[in-house]
Amino acid sequence: MMDFLFYILAGAGVGLAVGLTGVGGGSLMTPLLILSGIPEKIAIGTDLLYAAVTKTGAMATHKRQGTIRWQLVFWLAAGSIPASIATNYVLRYIVPPDMDYTSQLSQALGFMLILTALVVFFRKRIQGEMDHQELKISWVHRNANIITLSSGVFLGVFVTLSSVGAGAFCAALLMWLYPRLPALHIVGTDVAHAVPLTLIAGLGHLWNSNVDFYLLAGLLLGSLPAVHFGSKAAAKVPNTILQPVLAVLLLIIGIKFAVFGGGSH
Repeated sequence: MMDFLFYILAGAGVGLAVGLTGVGGGSLMTPLLILSGIPEKIAIGTDLLYAAVTKTGAMATHKRQGTIRWQLVFWLAAGSIPASIATNYVLRYIVPPDMDYTSQLSQALGFMLILTALVVFFRKRIQGEMDHQELKISWVHRNANIITLSSGVFLGVFVTLSSVGAGAFCAALLMWLYPRLPALHIVGTDVAHAVPLTLIAGLGHLWNSNVDFYLLAGLLLGSLPAVHFGSKAAAKVPNTILQPVLAVLLLIIGIKFAVFGGGSH
């Protein structure tokens, strides 16, 4: 019972952070679970299905608002979905059953947390640079579809291995590739791509017996009301304070996982 209460509180804490800052789903939830003693594989697999459920409501809202660029979702998913399936296939059939690959998962998690922290730090600068440098990177725009597909492959592998990257990191890629895209359309497209990616990656982890439904239920019970509350409170708390604090936290946790591992029991 105490474990379930902790899962609800963890879900509420991360849900509040997501509501307040728009960042922090997998990048906070997975390390929090691992640091509390949940094995890496279970934390990552469960968090992926948790993300798929929580982002589905946001995707429905963006669909109603018409803020999803479905062509971009297609190009991202054309790379990420096959890459995610292939990654789970490798984990099941090619990695030896007796091999402990938790340290590799910790390093992948640390790498993606550091990247996400840098994106959160420099988001405004990235957006400003793209607005001014558009003519200088015309080659990128001419080949945007292929680069988007390749980015999808990268995301498919690393989101499956770490459960991090489908949110802030993917949004940064879209900002870089499509600087004229309105911010709300970047968020909507990012969310619409994250839902199938986290669902497929999570089902792959379920296939590999890496999902704890008791944990998943507790996280959802805590986070769904907390996201709603955090979103309402966000108007009263300056994001210029919250996002840098979150970025520093992600950077510290990312370095810990990348260099020292997760320390699951």
